[in-house]
Amino acid sequence: MDDVVIIGGGQAASACALRLRANGFEGRVAIYGAEPALPYQRPPLSKAYLKGRMEADRLLLRPAALYANLGIEIHSGVQALNLNTATRRVAMSDNANVPYGHLVLATGATPRRLPEAQGGGLENVFTLRSLSDADALRPHIRPGQRLLVVGGGYIGLEMAAVAARAGMEVTLIEAQPRILQRVAATETADAIRALHLREGVDLREGVSLDRLLGDGKRAGLAALSDGSAVGVDLVVVGIGVTANEQLARNAGLSVQNGILTDGQCRAFAPGIYAAGDCAVFPFRGQPTRLESVQNACDQGEYVADHICGTAKGPYAPQPWFWSDQFDSSLKIAGLNRGHDRVIRRVGEKPGAESIWYYAGETFLAVDALDDPRAYMMGKRWLAEGVSPDPKALADPSIPLKTIGLLTQTAESTA
Repeated sequence: MDDVVIIGGGQAASACALRLRANGFEGRVAIYGAEPALPYQRPPLSKAYLKGRMEADRLLLRPAALYANLGIEIHSGVQALNLNTATRRVAMSDNANVPYGHLVLATGATPRRLPEAQGGGLENVFTLRSLSDADALRPHIRPGQRLLVVGGGYIGLEMAAVAARAGMEVTLIEAQPRILQRVAATETADAIRALHLREGVDLREGVSLDRLLGDGKRAGLAALSDGSAVGVDLVVVGIGVTANEQLARNAGLSVQNGILTDGQCRAFAPGIYAAGDCAVFPFRGQPTRLESVQNACDQGEYVADHICGTAKGPYAPQPWFWSDQFDSSLKIAGLNRGHDRVIRRVGEKPGAESIWYYAGETFLAVDALDDPRAYMMGKRWLAEGVSPDPKALADPSIPLKTIGLLTQTAESTA
C-alpha cells in the first residue's frame, strides 16, 4: 500500500504532503488535523495576528484549492484516537478506521498550563499556541487592562511586547534567575530585558506565581513568591510546551520528551515517521527536539524524500529561529547547546549587536539583535562549517565579510 497518512495539521504536515506531490508521489496523501482549520502559520499568532495586523486567511500556508488540485486530502477537526501498528490502521474521532502504508506523526505540542490549585482553570487565564487561543485573547488586548505574563521565554516576551504597545499595564514574571535562561546567553537576555524595561514592562526575574485569587470565575489578584501581589485583568501563561506523544506511547512506540526517531526520522516501527515539534532525533550526538518553523518544514520535507527514496544521508538540519518584540527583531542561527563561551559584537547601526556562541574553537550559533548582516553571515558560516576567529568578531572595526574570507583562507591552507 502506497497511501501516506499524516497525523497533525501544522507546518510539518503541509510540508510533507506538498513535497510528496512535488516528488511525483502518486498514492493517496491524507492529512488528519485535530484543529478545525487548514494548515496555518503559528509564529504570527503572537505577533502580527494578535496585534490585529493580519487576518486568519493570511495565516493559511496554502489555500484549500491548491491541496484539492494536488489530490491532497485535508480532514480538519479530526482527532487520531488509536494507532494499531500491527494492522497499520488509525482509529479517528469521526469513526473512520484509516489504513496506511506510511504514517507520518506530526502531532505537534501542547502548551503547559497552570495547575488548578494555582488558578489555572479561571476564565481569564490563557495560553497562546493555536489560532483558537489567539482568537480568544484578541478581544482582551485593550488599553488600561492589567496583564500578567507568567514565563520569560520567547512567547511570554512577545506577548508582553504586543500588550505593552497596546497600552496595557504589563507585569512579566520569570521563575528562573533571568529571562531566556534555558535558551540564550546572559548578554542576549540583558539586551531583551533592557528593551522591555524601556517600554514600561514591569519585569520581575526570580519570581514565580504562588496562586491566582478571584471570585471563583476570574482572577483579580496574583500572589507572587516574593510576597508581593499584582492586580490582574488577564493572565497569559508561557511556560513551555510538551510534545504530543500520547498516540505514539499508547501504540508502544518509543517516547522520551517526544517521539523517538532514528537519523532518517523513522519511529522504530514499520512505515512510521515523526516530524516537527513532536519528534526527537539524533543531532550532534544527542537526542534533540526542535520547536521551530524551520525544523517542522525541513523535517516534513525530509520524511517525504525518504518515503520517495530520494533522501540523501541522515536528517541534518541547519536550525534558525526568530522573535519580534516591539520594533526589534532577534534572529538566531544555529543551536547554542554545549557552548562554553560567547563573544559580543557591536553592530554597525545604533542598538544593533550580535552574540556568538562557541564550544572551544567551534562556532555553534549566533543571536543577532537588529543586525541582519550578522545573522546572514553566521548562518552562512554554519552551513559551510566555518568557525570565524573570535578575536576578530569582537572587533567591530573588522568587517564581517573580511573575517569570513580570512577564516576560510586560513582553514583551506591548514
